[in-house]
Amino acid sequence: MTQQNRFMVRMAIYCAVFVAAAMGAMLYCSANKIIVVADVAQDEVAQSADNHTQAQPAVEDRNRINIDRDSQNTNYFCIPLPESVRAEEVTVENHYMDRELWVSIAPEDMDGLADFYENGSVYGNCESVRTGHYDVEKHRLCLRFGLNGVYEYHSIFEDNTLYVEFMAPKEAYDKIIVIDPAYGLEDTGVAIEEISAKEITLEVAKALKEKLDETDIKVYYTRMDDSNPDAASRVQLAAATKADMLIRIEVSGNQDSKQYGTEAVYNSRFFIPGFGSVELADLLEREVVTAISGKANGLLEAGEDDTVICDATVPAAAIKVGYLTNGQEAILLQREDYIQRIAEGIYQTVVKAYEQ
Repeated sequence: MTQQNRFMVRMAIYCAVFVAAAMGAMLYCSANKIIVVADVAQDEVAQSADNHTQAQPAVEDRNRINIDRDSQNTNYFCIPLPESVRAEEVTVENHYMDRELWVSIAPEDMDGLADFYENGSVYGNCESVRTGHYDVEKHRLCLRFGLNGVYEYHSIFEDNTLYVEFMAPKEAYDKIIVIDPAYGLEDTGVAIEEISAKEITLEVAKALKEKLDETDIKVYYTRMDDSNPDAASRVQLAAATKADMLIRIEVSGNQDSKQYGTEAVYNSRFFIPGFGSVELADLLEREVVTAISGKANGLLEAGEDDTVICDATVPAAAIKVGYLTNGQEAILLQREDYIQRIAEGIYQTVVKAYEQ
């Protein structure tokens, strides 16, 4: 047998083994009816009038879901589903800022769906679950479970039951950061004519997300829409996830319209040995200024108004990306290519911070 023929035989054997293994896995999943359902992070939830992603306060005495806390013989939190519901009609949403897990069920026929949870119970390992209630919407039923912390999870659909296994973020990811686009809602930040700081910080965060999604870094965003979590919630997200760093995105303003440039704010009150807040701020300013070919105004100590930076217990810094009150920078801050360059500078900061 020639060398070429031996190579072809080996390749045929490898292909046969691969196909057999793949078929075996498919048959196993089919036999056991195990299907992974769609998982959606808070920053990926689609915004629409029918999909109310802004969480409303839970009404404990209305549409409550009974939680059977006596059965703890499994690692999974078990959510029964009606027999008519298919896996592709179920979506799990991680609303980590609200510390809620949403299970959305969108079948073709909504009849009797609410009654199923009015009369039934969820069960299993409920240690992470505080409350449960359901909301009936136009095209879906949304089961909302209040959690006692920020969690990641694995979920599978088997025999008309959704099994959810909760885990701490650090159990799921080695690298975790928090990105905090400042302002939101009525807090517009600096506003000039039709542009406001809250819109700029959000655009930078979205551009940054596209870059960070290509890495092995888990990123939690304090907001990815026109919401405004309070300072305590932003700080708590970093603490709850045990984030390696928190980066806040801000926009400057000044009565002197000639003032322009970039600054970084750090917490001088909370010392972290090694790579701490001042090191992060220094790296952040250098990388952003380099990316935009801008002017560096230096580092600033956080003042009393810089609550998020002052209260953070992880390396934290804010990058002030420019002065909206300066005519030239206001024009730049509205350009997509300039936003992309700011995002690139922050991205490079994160990458190089992990190299420290």
